[in-house]
Amino acid sequence: MCRYLLQSLASTVPTFLLAAVLVFSLMHLMPGDPAGVMLGDTATPEEVQALRVTMGFDKPIYVQFYRWFTGVLRGDFGQSIFFHKPVLQVIRDRAEVSLFIAVLSMALILVTGIPIGVISAVWYNSYTDQACSGGSMLAASMPTFWLGLNLMLIFSVMLGWLPSSGFPSIVESGNLRDLRYLVLPCVTLAAPNSALIIRLTRASMLDVLKEGYVTTARAKGLSEVVVTMKHAFRNSLISVIAVVGFTFVGLASGTVITETVFSLPGIGRLVVESVLRRDYPVIQGIILVIAVAYMLVNLAIDFCYTFLDPRIRIA
Repeated sequence: MCRYLLQSLASTVPTFLLAAVLVFSLMHLMPGDPAGVMLGDTATPEEVQALRVTMGFDKPIYVQFYRWFTGVLRGDFGQSIFFHKPVLQVIRDRAEVSLFIAVLSMALILVTGIPIGVISAVWYNSYTDQACSGGSMLAASMPTFWLGLNLMLIFSVMLGWLPSSGFPSIVESGNLRDLRYLVLPCVTLAAPNSALIIRLTRASMLDVLKEGYVTTARAKGLSEVVVTMKHAFRNSLISVIAVVGFTFVGLASGTVITETVFSLPGIGRLVVESVLRRDYPVIQGIILVIAVAYMLVNLAIDFCYTFLDPRIRIA
């Protein structure tokens, strides 16, 4: 097991270096001069050139990459062109709402998706299975913006139960009641993503239930609950856990539509705003942070595999 985990950890080093090279290269291939963006349209060519020298944009591309990458290793992602603050501080200011949304939405997805998928597989081809499958397909087919607007209309405008937009910082206020601002966004995100988990759990459970060791367990006289939960469910999670991990990162970084509908200051909106403003340091920082998050999730998935699959522990 230790050897397997060390190999997984070692593979992240070249992956991180490659991600840094790609992020830096793609940003410098984008049109526009960062120095000109920082100074605005009224700046003279002499002022733009002076800022280019100050920021190091006149240096060769490999020198710029070395300075940027060594700064990243020290935790310095540079200075935001638009916000005039360190990039990490800009990302940290927007990360709170995205992380809360990701955690709460993921909890809702797991609470609904996995049990419904297991029930659908156990009662395969029954009315229960058809109802679960039909409901999951309906949830997956609903556009996020449409679902969010309708939830806002019903629960905020008509019933007045929940806030419709915004999110006061819980870290600053310490008031957990403000989590009610995230109920509608989390339901909006959980609906289509839970449909994916339902379908995947169902398919994985159906495959496992056809295995020989499940038939043997039934032949030994074990109850259907023990066969399903002890022998089938654990093995079916192997294919589900990877999707769960990457879905979590996607919820934390790519929910720009939901954030726009509910006016939430999250990472997704920050990416779009930074692209429109050509705030290259922020774009580089966000993409690299997301890449690192995916690598960490991949490591966590490999770690979970060692508990779900005994063959990995033996190896």
